[in-house]
Amino acid sequence: MTDKKADIFKAGRELFYDKGFKDTNISQVAKAAGIGVGTFYNYYSSKEELFIEIYIKENEDLKKRLFESLDLNDDPVTLVIKLVTQNISQMNSNRILKEWYNKELFSKLEKYFYEKGGFESIDKLARSGKEELIKKWKAEGKIRDDIDDDMISAIFDSITYIDIHKNDIGIQYFPQILLYITEFVMKGLTERRVSK
Repeated sequence: MTDKKADIFKAGRELFYDKGFKDTNISQVAKAAGIGVGTFYNYYSSKEELFIEIYIKENEDLKKRLFESLDLNDDPVTLVIKLVTQNISQMNSNRILKEWYNKELFSKLEKYFYEKGGFESIDKLARSGKEELIKKWKAEGKIRDDIDDDMISAIFDSITYIDIHKNDIGIQYFPQILLYITEFVMKGLTERRVSK
Protein backbone atom coordinates (compact mmCIF):
# COMPACT_ATOMS: atom_id res chain seq x y z
CA MET A 1 0.00 0.00 0.00
CA THR A 2 1.42 3.37 -0.97
CA ASP A 3 1.54 6.49 1.16
CA LYS A 4 -0.66 8.91 -0.82
CA LYS A 5 0.59 11.98 1.05
CA ALA A 6 4.19 11.05 0.21
CA ASP A 7 3.17 10.47 -3.42
CA ILE A 8 1.53 13.91 -3.57
CA PHE A 9 4.57 15.52 -1.95
CA LYS A 10 6.95 13.82 -4.41
CA ALA A 11 4.81 14.69 -7.44
CA GLY A 12 4.38 18.27 -6.25
CA ARG A 13 8.10 18.68 -5.64
CA GLU A 14 8.96 17.44 -9.14
CA LEU A 15 6.34 19.66 -10.77
CA PHE A 16 7.21 22.77 -8.76
CA TYR A 17 10.88 22.21 -9.54
CA ASP A 18 10.24 21.71 -13.26
CA LYS A 19 7.46 24.25 -13.87
CA GLY A 20 7.53 26.63 -10.92
CA PHE A 21 4.70 27.47 -8.53
CA LYS A 22 2.59 29.56 -10.90
CA ASP A 23 2.56 27.05 -13.76
CA THR A 24 1.73 24.05 -11.58
CA ASN A 25 -1.85 23.25 -10.68
CA ILE A 26 -3.56 20.76 -8.40
CA SER A 27 -4.87 18.66 -11.32
CA GLN A 28 -1.30 18.15 -12.56
CA VAL A 29 -0.10 17.19 -9.09
CA ALA A 30 -2.98 14.76 -8.59
CA LYS A 31 -2.40 13.16 -12.00
CA ALA A 32 1.36 12.79 -11.37
CA ALA A 33 0.63 11.26 -7.95
CA GLY A 34 -1.86 8.82 -9.48
CA ILE A 35 -4.84 10.11 -7.52
CA GLY A 36 -7.98 12.13 -8.11
CA VAL A 37 -8.22 15.85 -7.32
CA GLY A 38 -10.66 15.10 -4.49
CA THR A 39 -8.09 12.82 -2.87
CA PHE A 40 -5.54 15.66 -3.02
CA TYR A 41 -7.83 17.72 -0.76
CA ASN A 42 -7.88 14.92 1.82
CA TYR A 43 -4.20 15.70 2.44
CA TYR A 44 -3.70 19.37 1.52
CA SER A 45 -6.14 22.26 1.62
CA SER A 46 -4.47 24.10 -1.27
CA LYS A 47 -1.58 24.23 -3.69
CA GLU A 48 0.00 26.80 -1.36
CA GLU A 49 -0.08 24.42 1.60
CA LEU A 50 1.64 21.69 -0.42
CA PHE A 51 4.18 24.15 -1.77
CA ILE A 52 5.02 25.49 1.71
CA GLU A 53 5.55 21.97 3.05
CA ILE A 54 7.87 21.26 0.13
CA TYR A 55 9.58 24.64 0.49
CA ILE A 56 10.24 24.09 4.21
CA LYS A 57 11.77 20.66 3.52
CA GLU A 58 13.93 22.04 0.68
CA ASN A 59 15.07 24.90 2.92
CA GLU A 60 15.87 22.57 5.84
CA ASP A 61 17.86 20.29 3.51
CA LEU A 62 19.75 23.28 2.11
CA LYS A 63 20.60 24.65 5.55
CA LYS A 64 21.78 21.23 6.71
CA ARG A 65 24.05 20.84 3.64
CA LEU A 66 25.41 24.35 4.10
CA PHE A 67 26.25 23.83 7.78
CA GLU A 68 27.92 20.50 6.99
CA SER A 69 30.04 22.11 4.25
CA LEU A 70 31.43 24.89 6.46
CA ASP A 71 34.98 24.95 7.78
CA LEU A 72 34.40 25.93 11.39
CA ASN A 73 38.05 26.98 11.65
CA ASP A 74 37.50 29.87 9.23
CA ASP A 75 37.48 33.27 10.85
CA PRO A 76 33.92 34.40 11.76
CA VAL A 77 33.67 37.08 9.05
CA THR A 78 34.73 34.68 6.28
CA LEU A 79 32.56 31.85 7.58
CA VAL A 80 29.32 33.83 7.90
CA ILE A 81 29.79 35.67 4.59
CA LYS A 82 30.49 32.31 2.92
CA LEU A 83 27.33 30.88 4.52
CA VAL A 84 25.16 33.79 3.32
CA THR A 85 26.74 33.77 -0.17
CA GLN A 86 26.28 30.02 -0.59
CA ASN A 87 22.71 30.26 0.71
CA ILE A 88 21.86 32.95 -1.88
CA SER A 89 23.52 30.96 -4.66
CA GLN A 90 21.73 27.73 -3.73
CA MET A 91 18.37 29.49 -3.39
CA ASN A 92 18.78 31.04 -6.83
CA SER A 93 19.69 27.70 -8.42
CA ASN A 94 16.78 25.79 -6.86
CA ARG A 95 13.49 26.63 -8.61
CA ILE A 96 11.47 25.87 -5.47
CA LEU A 97 13.60 28.00 -3.14
CA LYS A 98 13.87 30.75 -5.74
CA GLU A 99 10.12 31.35 -5.35
CA TRP A 100 11.02 33.22 -2.14
CA TYR A 101 11.97 36.10 -4.46
CA ASN A 102 8.78 35.89 -6.55
CA LYS A 103 6.91 39.15 -5.78
CA GLU A 104 3.52 37.67 -6.70
CA LEU A 105 3.99 34.66 -4.44
CA PHE A 106 6.05 36.17 -1.63
CA SER A 107 3.22 37.49 0.57
CA LYS A 108 1.34 34.17 0.37
CA LEU A 109 4.54 32.24 0.93
CA GLU A 110 5.54 34.35 3.92
CA LYS A 111 2.07 34.06 5.51
CA TYR A 112 1.97 30.28 5.13
CA PHE A 113 5.59 30.00 6.23
CA TYR A 114 4.74 31.75 9.52
CA GLU A 115 1.53 29.76 10.03
CA LYS A 116 3.23 26.41 9.41
CA GLY A 117 6.23 27.18 11.63
CA GLY A 118 8.74 27.31 8.79
CA PHE A 119 10.99 29.83 10.52
CA GLU A 120 10.91 27.82 13.74
CA SER A 121 11.97 24.62 11.99
CA ILE A 122 14.87 26.34 10.24
CA ASP A 123 15.87 28.23 13.39
CA LYS A 124 15.82 25.01 15.43
CA LEU A 125 18.25 23.47 12.95
CA ALA A 126 20.58 26.47 13.14
CA ARG A 127 20.24 27.27 16.84
CA SER A 128 22.41 24.49 18.30
CA GLY A 129 25.18 24.98 15.75
CA LYS A 130 25.07 28.74 16.23
CA GLU A 131 25.35 28.47 20.03
CA GLU A 132 28.36 26.15 19.73
CA LEU A 133 30.04 28.45 17.22
CA ILE A 134 29.58 31.53 19.41
CA LYS A 135 31.11 29.73 22.41
CA LYS A 136 34.00 28.44 20.26
CA TRP A 137 34.71 31.88 18.80
CA LYS A 138 34.61 33.50 22.24
CA ALA A 139 36.96 30.88 23.69
CA GLU A 140 39.37 31.50 20.79
CA GLY A 141 39.10 35.29 21.13
CA LYS A 142 37.68 35.62 17.61
CA ILE A 143 34.50 37.43 18.59
CA ARG A 144 33.70 40.17 21.08
CA ASP A 145 33.25 38.90 24.61
CA ASP A 146 31.58 42.08 25.87
CA ILE A 147 28.34 41.06 24.12
CA ASP A 148 26.37 38.24 25.64
CA ASP A 149 25.83 35.03 23.65
CA ASP A 150 22.05 35.47 23.38
CA MET A 151 22.52 38.98 21.99
CA ILE A 152 25.04 37.72 19.40
CA SER A 153 22.59 34.99 18.44
CA ALA A 154 19.83 37.60 18.06
CA ILE A 155 22.15 39.72 15.90
CA PHE A 156 22.76 36.70 13.63
CA ASP A 157 18.99 36.15 13.44
CA SER A 158 18.48 39.78 12.44
CA ILE A 159 20.62 39.20 9.35
CA THR A 160 18.21 36.53 8.14
CA TYR A 161 15.15 38.61 9.04
CA ILE A 162 16.33 41.39 6.73
CA ASP A 163 15.58 39.00 3.88
CA ILE A 164 11.94 38.79 5.00
CA HIS A 165 11.61 42.56 4.53
CA LYS A 166 13.19 42.71 1.08
CA ASN A 167 10.03 44.18 -0.45
CA ASP A 168 9.96 46.95 2.17
CA ILE A 169 13.64 47.74 1.62
CA GLY A 170 13.53 47.31 -2.16
CA ILE A 171 13.92 43.93 -3.82
CA GLN A 172 16.22 45.49 -6.43
CA TYR A 173 18.90 45.73 -3.72
CA PHE A 174 18.87 42.03 -2.94
CA PRO A 175 20.95 39.99 -2.46
CA GLN A 176 23.74 42.60 -2.40
CA ILE A 177 22.31 44.46 0.61
CA LEU A 178 22.23 41.19 2.56
CA LEU A 179 25.91 40.63 1.83
CA TYR A 180 26.86 44.18 2.85
CA ILE A 181 24.89 44.02 6.09
CA THR A 182 26.38 40.60 6.89
CA GLU A 183 29.88 41.98 6.33
CA PHE A 184 29.21 45.09 8.46
CA VAL A 185 27.66 43.08 11.30
CA MET A 186 30.40 40.46 11.33
CA LYS A 187 33.17 43.05 11.28
CA GLY A 188 31.46 44.82 14.17
CA LEU A 189 31.26 41.57 16.14
CA THR A 190 34.89 40.68 15.55
CA GLU A 191 36.64 44.04 15.97
CA ARG A 192 38.20 44.79 19.30
CA ARG A 193 36.60 47.63 21.18
CA VAL A 194 38.85 50.49 22.10
CA SER A 195 38.68 51.35 25.81
CA LYS A 196 37.89 54.97 26.63
